[in-house]
Amino acid sequence: ARPVESGGGSVQTGESLRLYCDVSEYTRSDYCRGWFRQVPGKEREGIATIVSDGSTRYATSVKGRFTISKDNAKNTLYLQMNSLKPDDTAMYYCAADGPLQCYTVAPDQLQRDDFGYWGQGTQVTVSS
Repeated sequence: ARPVESGGGSVQTGESLRLYCDVSEYTRSDYCRGWFRQVPGKEREGIATIVSDGSTRYATSVKGRFTISKDNAKNTLYLQMNSLKPDDTAMYYCAADGPLQCYTVAPDQLQRDDFGYWGQGTQVTVSS
């Protein structure tokens, strides 16, 4: 089974959304989990990662506005998104089974193939 994302929707500029990712079907321990986003015609972009010790990294485009967190007991990944902009409009995906490189590189340096377990995405639309 895949991770299941939820929490997407349509909001106005400056508003907030909280995305959820149920990873309960993935029971193996992994180094890294993260959130990516993709718009049509562009590559999937890594925006936030969290490693097993709870350390986090962010892409420059979201740093200071987005916060990634996890609840190990519920095996759930979160993405709190504040001060949303129209440029944040995209399909958002959560991913698990990420690489050791998450400890040392920014999320936007990671590739889609670096993660082995993907959800089907949740759409976020921000209008001006």
